[in-house]
Amino acid sequence: MKEYEKCAKEMLEFVEKSPSCFHAVANVKKLLEEQEFEELKETEEWKTEPGKGYYVSRNDSSLIAFRLPEEAEKAGGFHIVASHSDSPSFKIKEAPEKTVENHYVSLNTEKYGGMILSTWLDRALSVAGRIVVREKDKTETKLVNIDKDLLVIPNVAIHMNRDMNSGVAYNPQTDMLPLFADCGGGKKASLMKKVAKAAGVKQEDILGHDLFLYAREKGRILGNDGEFVLSPRLDDLQCVFSSVKAFTQACPTSYINVCAVFDNEEVGSGTKQGADSTFLEDTLWRVAESLNMSRSCYLRLVAGSFLVSADNAHAVHPNHPELADPTNRPVLNGGIVIKYHGSQRYATDAISAAKMKMLCERAKVPFQTYANRSDIVGGTTLGNISNAHVSVSGADIGLPQLAMHSAVETAGVKDTKYAVDMFRVFFEE
Repeated sequence: MKEYEKCAKEMLEFVEKSPSCFHAVANVKKLLEEQEFEELKETEEWKTEPGKGYYVSRNDSSLIAFRLPEEAEKAGGFHIVASHSDSPSFKIKEAPEKTVENHYVSLNTEKYGGMILSTWLDRALSVAGRIVVREKDKTETKLVNIDKDLLVIPNVAIHMNRDMNSGVAYNPQTDMLPLFADCGGGKKASLMKKVAKAAGVKQEDILGHDLFLYAREKGRILGNDGEFVLSPRLDDLQCVFSSVKAFTQACPTSYINVCAVFDNEEVGSGTKQGADSTFLEDTLWRVAESLNMSRSCYLRLVAGSFLVSADNAHAVHPNHPELADPTNRPVLNGGIVIKYHGSQRYATDAISAAKMKMLCERAKVPFQTYANRSDIVGGTTLGNISNAHVSVSGADIGLPQLAMHSAVETAGVKDTKYAVDMFRVFFEE
């Protein structure tokens, strides 16, 4: 098996085990602990040792890991890679069951992020996330995944809407509710009963939940010669996997390595665990503090730091090449995408772009450039949002993909390995 295919399959396995942001972070923790990284708590004093690795999590959905070089006191700064754990989905509301015609039971949901709504129709779905349960006089958080084909959002038949193929404006409150059960004959159906069984707890002990729908389709390699990968949640678990894999393999020499996985990028990052929070700033300062550095020394470290914001990028669409910029047109399997934006939605500038290109050259991986068409407004990502709290030089990059924010997305089979190789070079500086 070719190395890039092996790496792509490992990535797809990681995605399959990560049906929610909470599962993604739990799986990152497992990968870190296998490499003897030690967990730290924000509520406790931090004691660190040169040459060792540590991690801290917030809200169970964001995590920042760091590894110190052997001569940490001489470090020139932080080398940071940031990605995000969340993907567009539907969040389960409180009191979710909705009975229709005294027969069907649908679930009441709301949009999380900007998904392509039509791609969620007529496919097997289920529910995953976390619950908070009563444990005597305390509470405990548990992951839950109802590991079965549980739900479907049925389309309206074309016979009932002859304009279906002319474009449909889907209403999230009426068109996008998933069918859960048939309650004909007086049967009852409770989602929380299913959740409790999956989590191994009593239903009456569930005090809160953050539950999301997820597509049940397994990731796969396809194409004429196995050129592509097809999977849910490639944005941004492909970058999460790539950065964590490289981070755990690399030994820092001149910099303190930092691997950050933030939640809530898809809804603006403005939460206590998002890139627009103090999480990164708090963590970096406490790392410096654990090394007995002064505030001035910490600020010098920050000034010598570099941030790679890793969030997937748009590839040229084979059916609509006219939607791409005339000259900055990434393709699948074309390598790392360096993202630019004149109005600074991306953090890349001439200096940081030059560093990214040199990193790719040293890693012997190809790179491409991306910019929006000048008449199309692009989205924001982690780079400049993080920079509002920790001002470092940085670049926004990603891996090329098609159908971003679809329930199932397409990417190149080679690009995950390209990212791992580039991140490893970065983390070994």
